[in-house]
Amino acid sequence: MKQYGLSEAFVKSVYNFSDLTVARILSQEKGIYRLVSSHGEKWGEISGRFHYDVQAKSEYPAVGDFVMVDWNKSGGNAVIRHVLPRKSCFIRKAAGVKNEEQVVAANIDTVFLCMSLNNDFNLRRLERYVSIAWNSGAVPVVVLTKADLCEDLDSKLIEVSSIAAGVDVLVTNTINQDGYEEIYLYLGEGKTIAFIGSSGVGKSTLINCLLGEKHLDTNGLRNDDKGRHTTTHRELILLPSGGMVIDTPGMRELGMWDAGDGIDQTFADIEMLAQKCRFRDCTHSGNETGCAVQEAVECGELSIDRLRSWQKLMNENRYAEDTQGYLVEKRQKFKNIAKINKRNRKG
Repeated sequence: MKQYGLSEAFVKSVYNFSDLTVARILSQEKGIYRLVSSHGEKWGEISGRFHYDVQAKSEYPAVGDFVMVDWNKSGGNAVIRHVLPRKSCFIRKAAGVKNEEQVVAANIDTVFLCMSLNNDFNLRRLERYVSIAWNSGAVPVVVLTKADLCEDLDSKLIEVSSIAAGVDVLVTNTINQDGYEEIYLYLGEGKTIAFIGSSGVGKSTLINCLLGEKHLDTNGLRNDDKGRHTTTHRELILLPSGGMVIDTPGMRELGMWDAGDGIDQTFADIEMLAQKCRFRDCTHSGNETGCAVQEAVECGELSIDRLRSWQKLMNENRYAEDTQGYLVEKRQKFKNIAKINKRNRKG
């Protein structure tokens, strides 16, 4: 399991489960998980007790997780009984109207945030991606794809650098595969990388290059210069050169979910300006006197679009934090009711 990233840190967590087998989740399909362990590969499902004990959606197993399972050597699906503590976790608000979290991938070392240099290019979306990536515990790297479709690459690179300070930026080309070899620098035995981005930005093409074969289907551009959606589920793939890659479906939505620290790191320039405001509770809305943030906007030091993006993400995150507490409390309430009903039935 060492080639699948089972490090000493995870092994220390295994000692309390001597009667179970450690496995890693390779993919997931509607509550059924594909697992790999020292015994090989097998499908698995969570135990009833595990389901009952869960307090939040993010506690369920996800692709990349290490889990303790009853391998069931006699046949049948393995039974997942415990998720080992994660070293990193990329979480977003689940797509749709429900206010629930979704774990995109777990135990990632490096997360590649893919954005193409054609019509998909969007700095405000990239700020959102970088914020969640920093908060995940993994190291973010921006990958700008389809450079052959871009006529002003230098200006685009300047724009990206201005909103992603401290983040490596790679540029790839779909014609002659320039830039792909730089990704290998982040790989090695036991290392896990993940590709995340909108539909059709070229994630599957990048992974096929790393594999040296067409493992994943790819589609060309639509008439509106945007890529077609290809990947339909998350999957962890072992690379022949060592290391693993997690492919993820294209994201139409990427909502904040308890990503405050990541927002602070992504918008460190605004956070530093806010400390210079005359009033500690300054809202930076333009109504207060002595607001250093608004003064920076007025003198051109800070763009109004970046300020509005920061305010939007902060508001989304506050709402998500309030929702998270409510959902945990609600689930615990129903558990307590179930316990009371069970005692009454026994009585």
